[in-house]
Amino acid sequence: MSTPLLRVTDLQVEFPLAHGVLRAVDGASFDVQEGEALGIVGESGSGKTMALRAIVGLLPRAARIAGGTVEIDGVDVTRGGGAKLRELRGRTVSMVFQEPMTALNPVMRVGDQIAEAPLVRLGAGRRGARDRALELMRLVGIADPSRRYEAYPHELSGGMRQRVVIAIALSADPKLILCDEPTTALDVTIQDQILKLLAALQADLGVSIVFVSHDLAVIAQTCQRIAVMYAGQVVETGTVAEVFREPRHPYTLALLRSVPDFDLVRNHLSSIPGSPPDLASPPQGCRFHPRCSFVRPDCTQAPIPLIALGSRETRCLHHEDCAAAARAEPVVTGV
Repeated sequence: MSTPLLRVTDLQVEFPLAHGVLRAVDGASFDVQEGEALGIVGESGSGKTMALRAIVGLLPRAARIAGGTVEIDGVDVTRGGGAKLRELRGRTVSMVFQEPMTALNPVMRVGDQIAEAPLVRLGAGRRGARDRALELMRLVGIADPSRRYEAYPHELSGGMRQRVVIAIALSADPKLILCDEPTTALDVTIQDQILKLLAALQADLGVSIVFVSHDLAVIAQTCQRIAVMYAGQVVETGTVAEVFREPRHPYTLALLRSVPDFDLVRNHLSSIPGSPPDLASPPQGCRFHPRCSFVRPDCTQAPIPLIALGSRETRCLHHEDCAAAARAEPVVTGV
């Protein structure tokens, strides 16, 4: 297999506390090939957004990368004081944020915001930058781009603003786009349009996508591979089809069972008992064991490494029991 466009290895992101350290991301590893879409899922606080922001160098001021490496197109951006990442940002990697109103400049016309990267990063003239912005507005499905070019963000709908944010992310021809729950604030009809737009852009332009979401249906619609995060760690990876059909980690199984599926007959909706752990003092051994129905004594004794299962990985010593439970009671259909 060729060298991944993105390779994250043992990434650690920390927040200092008055009496210790909170490790929001603890040893996360995953990679993305050229033209591939990877989904990262997990509950709120699982570390998925912090991992994404660490990749592009947009961590909160108090946070820091405490260990591990992030390689983008063969360049380790965790070394070099941020200069390497600034060079890659926009031209190689860009980001689509969750809330477009906070991502856009409220006092700048949207067309000028799209034209900024071609003007500054690609060295285009003002006329060329404007033409590029209009081309991108048409590409992302913004009707009447010449008129909308002059609009301010508050004059556009939520779905139209998100299309502008996607156009900005594409404006310097990046190879990799990081999406931080870009459809959460939209109604389901507009959400479906944005997801189809991202899938079409990936197919037509060949860009790679990392899609962070808590919505498993969104990941099934947009991604080929998935990484499941829990308590700052990646606990399972694999293709979307194989993970959804036969999860090899109890947390993944519990997530899938908590999703309503009208093609399956169930007497009740399942929930995951308990709460995620305190990341300042996580439980010993498997971090999911206090909430796990498959827990055994060896789950609580020492940290569990990622176990390779062919093209898949799991952080569960008893993954066969988990797979057997999924086969006995299917958790999802249509994948």
